[in-house]
Amino acid sequence: MITVIFKKRNFERKVLLQKDVLDSIVSYCQMKHPNEGILILKGKSKNGEIKIDGLVIPPFNYSGPTFAGFPHSFLPFDMSYVGIVHSHPSGSAEPSVTDLHNFFGLVSLIIKSPYNDESIFAWDSNGNSISLSIV
Repeated sequence: MITVIFKKRNFERKVLLQKDVLDSIVSYCQMKHPNEGILILKGKSKNGEIKIDGLVIPPFNYSGPTFAGFPHSFLPFDMSYVGIVHSHPSGSAEPSVTDLHNFFGLVSLIIKSPYNDESIFAWDSNGNSISLSIV
């Protein structure tokens, strides 16, 4: 019998969001208000550090006052997708059960109304908060 031992490395996850990307998120969500807005986050992840440096408007996205989504089957294969960001016009930044069930990538950012630099938060697939820094 052969025993294989895998080293499990636990990383403290953190998100680094470029300021110009945050400005684009804020503008997009203000434009979509009172409906939710949704965007795909592009970047790189290494050793638990997720660097976000771009955005993609998902093809065929749809939204309303309490929902936003897109069909994943129309996305081209792209290893630079690290997650999604969507807005909550209601003013809460907590992920809903639906948000967690539709989790995409490594991180989910939620920006709440009134959409400014202090109203964006990062979450993992279990609904735990992740440290977010604007760079």
